[in-house]
Amino acid sequence: MQCQPLYQWTGPEMTWSVHEYACTWSGELTQGQQGAADRITTAIQTNGHELLVWAVCGAGKTEMLFPGIAEALKLGKRICIASPRTDVVRELLPRIRQAFSSVSVQGLYGGSDENEGTAQLILATTHQLMRFKLAFDVLIIDEIDAFPYHSDKSLPFAATRARKQSGTTIYLTATPRRKHKHLIDSKKLDHVFVPRRFHGHPLPVPALQICHSLKKSIHRNLPPQQFFKWYANRKNSTRQLLIFVPSITFAERLSDNLIPLLHDESLCAVHASDDNRAEKIQQFRDRKIRTLITTTILERGVTFPSVDVAVLDAGHSVFDEAALVQISGRAGRSPNDPTGEVVFFHDGKTEAMVRAIQSIKAMNKRGGFH
Repeated sequence: MQCQPLYQWTGPEMTWSVHEYACTWSGELTQGQQGAADRITTAIQTNGHELLVWAVCGAGKTEMLFPGIAEALKLGKRICIASPRTDVVRELLPRIRQAFSSVSVQGLYGGSDENEGTAQLILATTHQLMRFKLAFDVLIIDEIDAFPYHSDKSLPFAATRARKQSGTTIYLTATPRRKHKHLIDSKKLDHVFVPRRFHGHPLPVPALQICHSLKKSIHRNLPPQQFFKWYANRKNSTRQLLIFVPSITFAERLSDNLIPLLHDESLCAVHASDDNRAEKIQQFRDRKIRTLITTTILERGVTFPSVDVAVLDAGHSVFDEAALVQISGRAGRSPNDPTGEVVFFHDGKTEAMVRAIQSIKAMNKRGGFH
């Protein structure tokens, strides 16, 4: 609140533990991942450095961070990994704790059981950065193009204030906004690009499905007939299904109508206002839910090993180019199933749809796929 006082620490600077061998992750990085990891490590060793890591969806950005985080802990630095999305923080927490099992790690987000913010390695939503000033030697901002970070000026301000003046900032994204592309092109922002997924397969290219009666179907809180035809003929029916829709109201009403039509009692909807949001996402991850209807809260930062993706009313304004690229990136993330289907159901192609498909094809081409 504007009327609440903010207090800052003015005593001696905190000394953090030195961890000689902090990383307990035993995996191996691909050549592309290793190149990015080396650049991240060098940036962390350089005071006041900024680096943008542009890596396609499914490239394994989290694993690329491990060597740099280990180097920072070896130097006795304090690290924060921040994301605009609560679900991303929840997903990252167990992975970071497992990879750095001897280091104090805390997760800060709305509804979190931890709220002290005193650990050497912090994972937080970008809103939580308002609690800190000159606190971190290394600030890693995941999904910098995501809402609300890219549209709320107070969040980049809080991020800058939370990092020490001599600190390093690492930005992560699969879909950089025009502003960051301009900074890269004008050589004002150092960057490294990773064009391949970690398993070496191309990104799934979305299929466009025209539905002339789409608006009538949505008015009746149903998918178009083309959806049912596609659903019945999916190439791999053992995959789970993510259905993206543009609004909470439609998500809730659609789920009620689809349960009997798809004969799927586990089907449900999830959205930002859902009190059982975390539980439902975990059930989907555990394959207890076969079909999950969602708003854009699951467009990025979450990994499910074997899913198909459908976007209903893909021409809606909520689905901009970045959102559609990220949504498409939920499919084919596992080396055991790298070819998930992605279908945009629409009643007229939009510029966002066209640009998203062009962007995915361009990334595949840069990754050596034709």
